[in-house]
Amino acid sequence: MAKAKSPPGRRPQQPAQPVLAGNTVAADAGPPKKRTSIPQFIGQVRAEGRKIVWPSRKETWITSVMVLIMVMIAAVFFWIVDWALAKISIIILAIGQ
Repeated sequence: MAKAKSPPGRRPQQPAQPVLAGNTVAADAGPPKKRTSIPQFIGQVRAEGRKIVWPSRKETWITSVMVLIMVMIAAVFFWIVDWALAKISIIILAIGQ
């Protein structure tokens, strides 16, 4: 059988190293990550915030109306199911009297 190739630039995952009784095996964590300064972090957050595409007022209105319609449909459906189950339980309980 042919061995599956991994995409270029990615190495296949190595199996986990076993932990022996009484001994711990350190995993290769790689080079330590550099810490980001607070001003740099705030700059990155602002840059990501600028990438957000906010919905327009019209899109928000349409979505809100659709949610309201779906909630009303669900409420009517569950009201009918509740009413029907109540009637069925009354009929079943009346049989025993």
